[in-house]
Amino acid sequence: MTHTAIDMSLPSTLQSTSEILSQSAPSASDYRHNQQKIAQLMAQLNQIVLDKPQAVKLALSGILAGGHLLLQDIPGMGKTTLAQGLAQLLGLSFSRVQFTNDMLPADILGMSIYDQSKQQFEFRSGPIFTQLLLADEINRSSPKTQSALLEAMEERQVTQDGKTYPLPQPFFVIATQNPLQQAGVYPLPESQLDRFLLCLSLGYPSPAAERELLKGQDRRELLKELDAVLDTDAVLLAQQGVKQVHVADVVLDYLQRLVAKTRASQEYHGLSPRGVLSLQRAAQAYAYVSGHMEMTPEDIQAVFAAVTDHRLGQRFVPAYVTGGQATQTIAQRILADVAVIV
Repeated sequence: MTHTAIDMSLPSTLQSTSEILSQSAPSASDYRHNQQKIAQLMAQLNQIVLDKPQAVKLALSGILAGGHLLLQDIPGMGKTTLAQGLAQLLGLSFSRVQFTNDMLPADILGMSIYDQSKQQFEFRSGPIFTQLLLADEINRSSPKTQSALLEAMEERQVTQDGKTYPLPQPFFVIATQNPLQQAGVYPLPESQLDRFLLCLSLGYPSPAAERELLKGQDRRELLKELDAVLDTDAVLLAQQGVKQVHVADVVLDYLQRLVAKTRASQEYHGLSPRGVLSLQRAAQAYAYVSGHMEMTPEDIQAVFAAVTDHRLGQRFVPAYVTGGQATQTIAQRILADVAVIV
């Protein structure tokens, strides 16, 4: 288990992000400068996680939308590297927990220990008390331990022995999980899957990217060389910016047609209202990360599969099971069936 914290200050010639946040309403130029820093962050992360620009952009969008991220793939595909790179470049405090089948909820949340000198119990916080928690191989732990994350992910707080302890702000969980076809894994229940704003799979690198991996520097060494591009205040400003992204009625019409399509089939259950809100928030964040302040149908299309597939019952199937053949997911079929303009 590791814990790192990185702080970064903006140049003195610019107004600090904390000063901007103290204002009643940040200006458009404040958001533009913030978006430029985000573009710089993505460029650096793409030097670490090769050949996956869309996955990097989606992962960052999910975090700036205030959501949690689930990365699923076979071991060794770069899931942990992506999570560590995000934490380091965002300048947030970071903890990593390797989940195992014998792990208890107290190993994550913390526990009350009796202090004999004070003759009272004192709460010792667990690794979840951080800004970005990497829950590595979350589906190798028991359902009881998995459920310990539920309140923290939804409410941003932990309750132990009748007392509530708030988590640091901002707070994000990036969880990785292995395919269900592998031994020693427990499937995440639907209630916990719904807590993840986005679910991504990195997949195999291209031959050119793999050659660069073989000839280049170790990714772990490159991670150590990364400097924070944002800090806590800059992340909070970005979250404010995401909420300011304008959504026109005609775009909402398209979003609602997609949602209606998910509810019109007997093959899977439709998106819940929370799922619909998650879709809009993720699309707004994708627009913000793209440097825009207005959401478009293309933003919805970019995030639709990552937001909805795991909510609609789509299970991840690795390439070695399908024989390398790509199959359309539920979300991809819905996007193909629903026109942008009626």
